[in-house]
This record gives sequence, structure tokens and C-alpha cells, in this order.
Amino acid sequence: MYALVESGSITKYFNQPKGFTLGDLQYPADIFTKWSVAEKEAIGIYEVITDSTNKKDEKWYINTNESYAFADNQVTKSWGTATAKAHADTLFTAQDETDGKGIEGEVNTRGLKYHLINDLKTTVANELAKTDWYVIRNTEKSTAIPSAISTHRDAVRTKQASMETAITNATDTPALETLYTYTTTDGVQSRPLGELPILEL
Repeated sequence: MYALVESGSITKYFNQPKGFTLGDLQYPADIFTKWSVAEKEAIGIYEVITDSTNKKDEKWYINTNESYAFADNQVTKSWGTATAKAHADTLFTAQDETDGKGIEGEVNTRGLKYHLINDLKTTVANELAKTDWYVIRNTEKSTAIPSAISTHRDAVRTKQASMETAITNATDTPALETLYTYTTTDGVQSRPLGELPILEL
């Protein structure tokens, strides 16, 4: 991406090379690839440098809109300070009830924890569904459930409980993000939250 700077101000953006008119002169699209950096900057064309220092994972944060600035002979795209998404549910207040928006104490907006636990429950249900037929057969025909299957199903539920506890106990959004962040140790990737046991069929 490039920007046109005139008299110290950004006047135009180029998401891809294309011809343009500057003053009385027309310039072809190939100047973006054929001209040197110095040649482009001499007529006010600067490559946009991205500064992602403040940009955060949108799963956990609300980023500001990007902004562009020209300073020190450089055009930079950057973001303002990101706002963490609410980790817990937001409840209606007494004022909300007075204003007719909802009943005090009831859920206004669901937080990240609610959605993460719901996602986990869906994953657990999908994993257990692989072996539900053993349980159905046992109920209908009294055919014993293989011990390996029972062990796996118990392990899934046990891990689910510990994962839900970890999510519930997270004190804020950064703590939730940490639970889900993978790191590599001795070539092995893992995350603090851990993983559900998966049965390979």
C-alpha cells in the first residue's frame, strides 16, 4: 500500500499500483514497481509502514480503526489502544430498569466466559457423540460398553470440568487469552487450558 503526500499531508491512498495524475503530469502504474524508493518519494509517493504495536487479537479485544500519519519522512498505519472485551456477563442496573431497558440483575450482555464455555460444551458434545451409540446399544440390548470407551468418555467429562473451572476462574480478559495461547517447548505445542481427549476412530 502506498500514500501520496502533498505539502506534508496525505491526500491519496493506493491499495494497488495504478496510474494517477499529479499536477499536470500523468504517471503510469508501473512506477510503483520500477522506480526506486527515492524516485517515488521525490514526487510524494511513500510506501505505508504498518505499526501493529497496539493491534490485538479481535477474539479478545476491540481494536480502534486504523489511522495514517506522515512524520519523519514516513507514512505509518497504526491503531489506538485496544479495549478488552468484557470477560464476564454485564447485568442490567437499577437505572436500566428505570429507563425501561431491562430488569435489574438480569443479564444484559454475555461476556467471553459464557461464549467460551458454550463453545467447549459443543466440542464435548461432538466428541461424546462419536461413541453415543455404545450407550444406546447398552440401553437397548444390554451389550456391555467396552472399558476403553467408558474410560474415554469419563476422561472427556473430567477434562471438561477442569477447563470450565479454569475459564470461570480467569480474573480478566488477558487471563482468558493466556489460557488459550499456545507456546512451544521442546518442539511441543501446548496451552494452559489443555486439550480435550480425542478418540481416534
